[in-house]
Amino acid sequence: MGWWSNQVVPRVIDYSLKGVAVGEERANVCRGLTGRVLEVGFGSGLNVRWYPGDVTSVSAVEPSDVAWRLSERRRERTSIPIARHGLDGQRLAEADVAYDAVLCTFTLCTIPDAGVALAEMRRVLRPGGRLHLLEHGLSNDPAVVGWQRRLEPVQRRVCGGCHLTRDPLGLARDAGFTVEDSVVGPMPGFPDRSPLTFRFRARLSAP
Repeated sequence: MGWWSNQVVPRVIDYSLKGVAVGEERANVCRGLTGRVLEVGFGSGLNVRWYPGDVTSVSAVEPSDVAWRLSERRRERTSIPIARHGLDGQRLAEADVAYDAVLCTFTLCTIPDAGVALAEMRRVLRPGGRLHLLEHGLSNDPAVVGWQRRLEPVQRRVCGGCHLTRDPLGLARDAGFTVEDSVVGPMPGFPDRSPLTFRFRARLSAP
């Protein structure tokens, strides 16, 4: 990664995705997590405060050393063991059926091959395990979609490869997940027609 992606983008993400409105979305998506959890795209640890007490351990997949350092204080505040496990969501080092749940927030947008990453998440989940997903992506408003397509090349260059026009739930279904419940629409606390904040929050089960 270049200097901008390596040093600046993790700090911008930490600042922009820790507000009250996004925190409520994080709290909702973390609800129901239990047992051994793999978090793909751990970032600066903004989900840590929302881990339920039923979580026994968290394995964190995070490519950015800067983001991992930013997460230090958040990791220190929880009694749940958190360990860094790998750098690439497309090539998880974990054994098959090793986890009770996978948590993935604002991550699929930047992974080069999101389909491969989702297949890996499915592989490491035990049968009946759940993927807790919170992402932004392709709007259902054609006017917003037009802006998303126009802005996406710039977004990808400036924000570490972030895509605006991916359909996270469609990609998850293609990887073999079943949607148990979902909330799709503009992110609360942001303009309804923003091309950046059309959100997908869901719990999905592995076969």
